[in-house]
Amino acid sequence: MTNEPRRVVLITGASSGIGRAAAELIAARGHRVFGGVRAPATTRPLAGVELVPLDVRDEASAKACVDEVRRRAGRIDVLINNAGVNLVGAVEETSISQAQALFDTNVIGVLRMIQAVLPDMRRQGAGLIVNIGSILGLIPAPFMGVYASTKHAVEGLSESLDHEVRAFGIRVVLIEPHYTRTNLDASAAQAESRIDAYAMQRQRTAAVITRETETGLEPKRVAEEVLRAIEGRYRMRRPVGQAALLSWLRRLLPARLFEPSLRKAYGLDASSKGTTAAREDHP
Repeated sequence: MTNEPRRVVLITGASSGIGRAAAELIAARGHRVFGGVRAPATTRPLAGVELVPLDVRDEASAKACVDEVRRRAGRIDVLINNAGVNLVGAVEETSISQAQALFDTNVIGVLRMIQAVLPDMRRQGAGLIVNIGSILGLIPAPFMGVYASTKHAVEGLSESLDHEVRAFGIRVVLIEPHYTRTNLDASAAQAESRIDAYAMQRQRTAAVITRETETGLEPKRVAEEVLRAIEGRYRMRRPVGQAALLSWLRRLLPARLFEPSLRKAYGLDASSKGTTAAREDHP
């Protein structure tokens, strides 16, 4: 490390993908890193990372994990909420129980961890919470609508939380990667139903998502942005890769210009019912 103080970092979902890359990179910089994983005994070791059991879907597990890190290190300076799961399918095809399970991990799991670390962060008068969002928290995601809604929720939660805790010396950061080469999409659950009316468009869009993932960011690129968020100058939103351009276009272009290009990119039928003009007043 250079002149950066050594920090105690807890990262969820550290066994693979972005979480694994970030944990190893941050540890290599000299910080003390704890990786939350469901099964430490069967997780491939991470260089310089102390593994702790964690299931973000379980409140008792979240609290026990935070207590264990505090017992070993005395404090938590940085929480990185990375654990997440994906779900592919049309909104109409997705069961309510599937949607509830997805929100339980991707949103409520984030909330559990935040609530577990905040009391001590407030007492110590400092802390950083880094939430791993997605470009799909900013733009529409056909056939991943429920997953995208969880990432939109994390956006709102993060911004609101930052205003609430800033007076205590705590800040919140959103990492917003473009498609990344991880197991998240390869192991994604499929919507419970299959409705024939969606089959053709679902297949075309799935092919686009697969291609984007296979040619997407390396997890290390996202990990490097996480490290910059910890060590660099504060900036709340940190898009990675093409997410920077897409988020800029989403905010500046009117819907009548943005939507056709998005539909084309996802392989959606331009002749679908409903006109662009009818939708252009939507936020």
